[in-house]
Amino acid sequence: MILLESHNYIIQTTLAEKIIKPSSLDVKFVDFDGVRFHLSTPERKTSLLLSMHIRCWDELVNYGALDILKREYGELVAAQPEQEYNASLVIDLEQVPTDAEARDAFIMSIALFKRNALAAPFEFGFKTQKELEASGAAQGTQGELMQVHYRDEEAIYVQASPDRVTVIFSTVFREETDRIFGKVFLQEFVDARRQPSIQNAPQVLYSNRDPPLEIRHLPGLRHTEDIGYVTFVLFPRHFANASVASTTISHVQLFRDYLHYHIKCSKAYMHSRMRHRVAEFQKILNRAKTEVATTERKTVTGRTLVSR
Repeated sequence: MILLESHNYIIQTTLAEKIIKPSSLDVKFVDFDGVRFHLSTPERKTSLLLSMHIRCWDELVNYGALDILKREYGELVAAQPEQEYNASLVIDLEQVPTDAEARDAFIMSIALFKRNALAAPFEFGFKTQKELEASGAAQGTQGELMQVHYRDEEAIYVQASPDRVTVIFSTVFREETDRIFGKVFLQEFVDARRQPSIQNAPQVLYSNRDPPLEIRHLPGLRHTEDIGYVTFVLFPRHFANASVASTTISHVQLFRDYLHYHIKCSKAYMHSRMRHRVAEFQKILNRAKTEVATTERKTVTGRTLVSR
């Protein structure tokens, strides 16, 4: 299967081009989950303004998104974001590192703008788990249940416990076939963990229509056949240090997009195979048609008679 990249490719390639050859720019584009970006040069060619709009921004701010952006980007974070956007970065192309490796790392960090903002509830959950574990909190003690409504009718729920962090995705399957494909994929996640080589992977649970116990008390949850809930149970080994935690966040964050992307790819592949099979059957039918033999005879007077 294909793993989706956590960085934005348009930001990465555009920024790399403008560092080499600065020019005027005004581009608007959309990332996964309806996140909108605006990359422009409002003042001069060597000063880029990157703005982002994300529907769950207020929830992310409550969990420390601004602190993470300031930690990652420092003075690049604009004090006042562009109008109609939630956060902006001001990038001076003349201050970009000249060393190739450092420049590539800088470009990649900018391309992770959305990923870093969405990392807030996960980092907060990891921090809360460590605090609960250090305080010797009793089993059953729960941290704050964080809710991130990042899509229409869909959300991410994160809650810390003394020995784990639970991440729950709610996702809507618009079509019956999507629900069937999704169930097959998710069952593979459950079964794959039985293999000895990946037993350290997070535990994955899937339920259809009925929400998990952790969020069942929340108001407004749907109990219909087109809704599914995927639960990841992250243990301390999955965020033991900063590097491991960063990788875990990047992978878990994109799970919903990863799932629906592969559902669409599977349907497209099956449709292409069905079209190919129909074409092959058509060839067989065409070869099975018998040709009607025709003979010509001429009379004494020269007239031609055609018999079939």
